[in-house]
Amino acid sequence: MCVGLSGRVVAIEDDMALVDASGARRKVSAELLDDLEPGDYVMVHAGVAIAKIQPDEETGV
Repeated sequence: MCVGLSGRVVAIEDDMALVDASGARRKVSAELLDDLEPGDYVMVHAGVAIAKIQPDEETGV
């Protein structure tokens, strides 16, 4: 079973994104997503932002 974490991108620096997931902030790799911007919502797995998601699709945030 794979577990993903959804959250909102707070900041981006180089290929890293600061993601806020229910108040917990984590730095994750943003290398897989070309057009990522602060305010976007992403799905994170194993420390990597793997997909952009719509706010109504994300759960737990």
